[in-house]
Amino acid sequence: MALVRNKRERNKVLEKSFDRIYTKFKLHFYQAVFTRFQTREASLTAVETFCMEIIRALDEPTINEFASFANISSPNAAYKVNSLIRKGYVEKVQSPNDRREYHLRPTQKFQDYYNLSSTYVRQVMDRVRERFTPEEVAQMDRVLEIVGQELMPEVNLK
Repeated sequence: MALVRNKRERNKVLEKSFDRIYTKFKLHFYQAVFTRFQTREASLTAVETFCMEIIRALDEPTINEFASFANISSPNAAYKVNSLIRKGYVEKVQSPNDRREYHLRPTQKFQDYYNLSSTYVRQVMDRVRERFTPEEVAQMDRVLEIVGQELMPEVNLK
């Protein structure tokens, strides 16, 4: 019984540690976004920010792929995409394989906006490389690779 309780407690500690890191990344991003709101540089709503995150993660999806992933109707997706195009955060790029098909590509304006988050990720990873041995960093990379590729099948990325 004590073995089961210890295992359950270790699992809770792991979940709590992971949740704390995930929350810190999110909160840092939100702080940076709100800082931009104060200086009036940001023009994306919260929902549009989520849409752009999905588009970026899906690596140039079609509107239908975006709609399917976000679990929204194609007309709703088209409406959201057109708003993002008007604001200059995404562009439609004609497919070289099928000229009738268009892919959604984040613009440099979005890349600049998104760098709020990716710069912090790089900063934390630089700290990880400074703090841990190359072997520990390689092990961390291996664990994260397995988690991302094998243990999260619900979110499929290219």
